[in-house]
Parts: sequence; C-alpha cells; structure tokens
Amino acid sequence: MSTVDTVTTTLTRADLRRDLPYSHVDDHFIDGAWTEATDSERNPVIDPATDEVWGSVPAATSAELDRAVTAAQESMTEWANLTAAARAEYLVRIAEGIEARAEDLARTNTLENGTPISETRGAAANAAGIFRHFATLSGWLDDEDLRDFPAAADSYSVVRKDPIGVCALIAPWNFPINLVVVKLAPALLAGCAVVIKPASVTPLSIRFIIDAVAAAGVPAGVVNLLTGPGRFGDALVRHPGISKVAFTGSTPVGRRIAAACGELLRPVTLELGGKSSAIVLPGADLEAMGRVLVRSCMRNTGQTCYISTRIIAPASRYDEVVEVVSRTIAEGRQGDPLAEDTMFGPVASRSQYKTVMEYVASAHEEGAIAVTGGAAADVEIDGKAGMFIQPTVFAEVTPQMRIAREEIFGPVISILRYDDSQGPDEAISLANNTEFGLGGIVFGTDAEAAQAVAEQVDSGSVGVNFFGSNHSAPFGGRHDSGLGVEYGVEGLSQYITYKSIHRKR
Repeated sequence: MSTVDTVTTTLTRADLRRDLPYSHVDDHFIDGAWTEATDSERNPVIDPATDEVWGSVPAATSAELDRAVTAAQESMTEWANLTAAARAEYLVRIAEGIEARAEDLARTNTLENGTPISETRGAAANAAGIFRHFATLSGWLDDEDLRDFPAAADSYSVVRKDPIGVCALIAPWNFPINLVVVKLAPALLAGCAVVIKPASVTPLSIRFIIDAVAAAGVPAGVVNLLTGPGRFGDALVRHPGISKVAFTGSTPVGRRIAAACGELLRPVTLELGGKSSAIVLPGADLEAMGRVLVRSCMRNTGQTCYISTRIIAPASRYDEVVEVVSRTIAEGRQGDPLAEDTMFGPVASRSQYKTVMEYVASAHEEGAIAVTGGAAADVEIDGKAGMFIQPTVFAEVTPQMRIAREEIFGPVISILRYDDSQGPDEAISLANNTEFGLGGIVFGTDAEAAQAVAEQVDSGSVGVNFFGSNHSAPFGGRHDSGLGVEYGVEGLSQYITYKSIHRKR
C-alpha cells in the first residue's frame, strides 16, 4: 500500500484536478474492460465548492445497457460455480486494491460532492473493511445446511443458497463509495454479477473501485459500470435481464423503484430517507454529547440519511442543550473541503442548495429561532462562490414545523422540547412522530435506562450515546425509510435465493 500524501494549501485546485487519474472520461466498464462510449451525450461533474465544471462522463445508451447485462449474465456460470471461499479471496484482493488508491479516491470524491477531505479520506479504509468483513462470511454460504423434518425422522432437507442473479446497484451522491460497496461486496460473495449506476453528481470516484476489481482479477463481466442521468436508472431497474435491485437514495425515487419491482415481481432492497431523533435524557452528560454531536447529528454537512437532525431535549435542561449544541456547531470550521481542518463543506449541488435554503426560510417564517447560522454562507474559494450554507441550529422548534417533519439533507439541526416531569414518554412519542424510521440516538448516563428508551424508538437502528454502523449488524429502515437490510449476514442474504431439496435418509 502506498504512502498517503496529505493535501496542502500550496496545491491549487487546478493542480489537484490535473494530477487526478479521472476527470473528463469517455468510457464505461463493460465485460471486463473500459469501453469507449457510443453516444455524444455527456453529464457534467461540478465542484460544489466553486460551482465550476471540472469533469464529465458519458451517458449510457440502451445498447450499452444490453451489453453490460448480457456480459453479467454470461459471467454467472463461471463466477457462481466458484466456492464462496474462493470468491472471498477476490474480495480480500479488492480491499487491498482500494486501499492502494485511497488518496486519489478521497480527492476525487471531495471535488465531486464537497464532502470534507477529513471524511473522504476514510472512505477507502471503510470500503476495504466492508469487503474484508463479508469475506469472513463465506462459510455461511459454503457449509452444508441440513435440516430434519420435525415429524419425520427418516426425512431431511438440503437447503441451498444460490445467487439471486444479475443485480442492479444504484448509489446516491452523499457517500458514493461505501453505499456502493455495501451492496457490491455481498453480491459478489453470493456469486452474483452486477451492473452499477452511480449518482450523476458523483460518477468519477467509483471508478477507483472498478480499478481495484479489475486488478484483483475478477472475471470479465462480473462487475460492470455505466454512467448516466436518472432516466437511465429507470431503464436499468426495468431491464428484463436484471434479477434484483439494490438502491440507496430518496424516498420518492425509492417508491418509484419499489413500484416497478412490484410490477415485475423483482426483489428489491431500498435504503431511503430519514428524520431521526436524538433523545436527551435529563441526566445526560452534555459535554460528552457535544464531543460526538457533529458525527451523530451533522455528519457530512448534514447530508447523511441516518443522522439525528432532530434533538429532543428535556424542558428542565432545554437551555443547556441549546447552548452546547449551538456552541459545538458554531465552533466547527466551514470552508474549502480540501483543507485538512474543514468540518463543514458546501452542499453537494445547486438543486440541493435551493432545497435547503427553502427549509431555512420556512423555519424563520414558522417562528423557529436560529441560535447559530440560519442563512447562506459567504464563502469564496479561488475567488469563486460555491454552494455554502451556514451550519444552522434552530431552537424553539415545534413538531408541526416543516423542519421538524421533513428530511432536509443539509446543515440544519432542530431542537424540540419535551416535558420530562413524567419521564421519557413524551420524548419517545415525539421521536416516533414521523413517517421515517432509520436511525436515532439516546443520550443518558444510565446506560440501562437509555437502552430501555432505545427499545421503544420505532427505528431500524438506535445508538446509545453515539451512532455508528457495525459491518456485522443489519442496517435498514422501517416505514418510509426503506425495505430490507444491508450489512451482516442478513445483508448477504438479500443476494441469495433459497432452494430446499427434500430427501429420505
């Protein structure tokens, strides 16, 4: 693994872009090779910190989609016939290849979506960890699974775990590497072939994963990459050669994908939006909460699905909570996402900037109080204004306000109040008063009491005094936050189809 070079302020953006392997590209990855695109339509790649076009990718055609799916189908015979242990060895080599490309991957990701380099620099290590974790699950697939008939001692069943087929993997723009890898790793281990479509905002950084796949010697056709706009995603979902769809993104788009897959009777995994809450119990250590606040409640400038952007504070300590939260957020440096000490970057796109600013305006109109932030940020980089919004904390937020009900996906935290004189019941009710059910946190010094509250939060995952993703534990949403799970053996099971062969002894 090569030594990582750190980004320094002496490097200009032009230097960085020129040194990167990928900017303006003309090809897709089909059947084991980078293949020149056949259509002239291109999608621009924009640096949200400066609002400059710095790259572009081709838009795939229906003929290229057919070629990619056909290549994936034809590769399944060789790939699926390997043992899972043999496929696991490829996963380990892919992990090594990703780590070797860590710095170029991080810089490209930051230039695509404005995520601070301190965050993107961890993407390769996390992706490699996901591949290595799934590699350890090969025995679950390879080990013989025999099950006796409950009422017939002379009969048993052989349970086969077969790959589900060619999978469409559709990724979002906020974490374009790890939210592909958490689909790709289990799909490959299960013996599936895939066609990947990255988000149109972030089509370049994923190429480093493809390079690692190719360097690992994965057979041609097993992994294919096509770029294109949202309408191309619709064609991929509905292609007759696709056996399963895995999507991370917004709930409205997820509904359309679910409808298409329902019509086609096609299995689908959906990891969608969230409006998670952090319940602060009266005895919580607020300074300890402050130390994990950004990662738990405003990670990636608030552009994270599971973070707890609603903080539900006890009335008896409401002002204290507001002070700690507003101070912590105000102390975080906002600026060039390529700078080492930047905590908050721009929002990822012009459309997202417009959306978030509309939510900020609605909060002011409905009577919320901005205790820090609350406006567009005056940030210029290389003399150019990007898509920066001040990291914002709103107090005196009521459950009826839009910012308390709808997913914002930007640097905005809302602090609601609950009556703690009768215990945590009102806080739990407020946390569950949402159409979503993805994440959540309970802050409290009594771990057992916090656990008891966490168990009553209607969400797929809840943390006690922090939030994190455990590669070995299932992660998924309830209600409008999605269908199915990722991570763990449960995530691996999303890419297999079961067959029971009944036999006599």
